[in-house]
Amino acid sequence: MKNIERYIEQTVLKVQTTDLDIENLVKDAKNYGFIGICVPPFWVKKAKREIGDSDIQLVSVAGFPLGYNLTETKLFEAEQLMKNGADEIDVVWSITAFRAGMNWPKIELARMSQLCHDQEKILKVIIETAYLDREEIIKACEICADAGVDYVKTSTGFAPEGAKVEHISLMREHLPSNVGIKASGGIKSLEQAVSLIKAGADRLGTSSGVQIVKDSRKTDS
Repeated sequence: MKNIERYIEQTVLKVQTTDLDIENLVKDAKNYGFIGICVPPFWVKKAKREIGDSDIQLVSVAGFPLGYNLTETKLFEAEQLMKNGADEIDVVWSITAFRAGMNWPKIELARMSQLCHDQEKILKVIIETAYLDREEIIKACEICADAGVDYVKTSTGFAPEGAKVEHISLMREHLPSNVGIKASGGIKSLEQAVSLIKAGADRLGTSSGVQIVKDSRKTDS
């Protein structure tokens, strides 16, 4: 698949991430043409310095990885991340409030959307599909769309399962065309990546982007 690198957000979110990991992440993004990188909040400033003038979106996470933080905490975290140089915020929505049948997830995400859009930044919402059934995924997509988010994302990578083709297809069916989809969690191969894109994914969050691009270039040549 040509230009698959423009779908990839190369990601390092492991607990034991070091400064060397961030340096290598940015080098790989520059060498392979990834659209972006996703880093832990602590490393946003360094990643921004390493990126310099390169055309690489800097992504970080808020409310990660469980999403049950206070809304004010998520808002403050997102604000600090943007001040430190983040272009995009991937926030974990409040699964706990959703499961409790509350309207709070929509209120929280609308506040997050306004905060990000006031700074001309992008908001992605991680709904953690591993914990949701079909009807819950549909409802989550409706909530996200109503709240004005830019992308809905499948997974943190910390749940029992990651991105699935059937979930991407379901999300694409129930999201308006102006809301993108980020598939993430367990994307290790070119075959997986292509199948998720064909199902409707606009972005791929993966730590295997280098190998995926290498394999893609082999098949294209």
